[in-house]
Amino acid sequence: MTDTKWTGGCQCGAVRYEFSVKPDNPCLCHCRMCQKQVGNFFGAYAGSHTDNFRVTRGEIAHFRSSADAIRGFCRDCGTPLAYYFLSHPRLDVTIGSLDRHAEFKPIRHIGAEGMAPWWREVADLPAMPTGVVDTYGDTDERFEMIKASNRQHPDHDSDHWPPM
Repeated sequence: MTDTKWTGGCQCGAVRYEFSVKPDNPCLCHCRMCQKQVGNFFGAYAGSHTDNFRVTRGEIAHFRSSADAIRGFCRDCGTPLAYYFLSHPRLDVTIGSLDRHAEFKPIRHIGAEGMAPWWREVADLPAMPTGVVDTYGDTDERFEMIKASNRQHPDHDSDHWPPM
């Protein structure tokens, strides 16, 4: 059976959403507005027509970042979730908030004028998995404590959240 719904939500689980179709146009936006929204060097987004989107738990809080752009986030945990334009019936979500986020390979960069000058070099940086002890304070004990006390919502819908 194929899962026809594309679900996602915030880190704490207070907000959950779904698309009835696979979101399209996965992209990385480097404009300063998107950088500020996600607190990073770029925002990664995919979306669809607003008729294909619905919130299934909680409410998305909003910040009107310009005369036409609305930015959505979880009021409880602060997770950046979405943006949409008042002049266009499309809603884009942050790819990282989608449960199956790895299925959304970006197809282009937007807002290239805001791209950090070293951007193309980051793919060649050394990489290590989560939980590797390093010289910056990460220890096996700290990782075990984080794992044991994790309050992050799982990457799937749940009947009851938070757990009792």
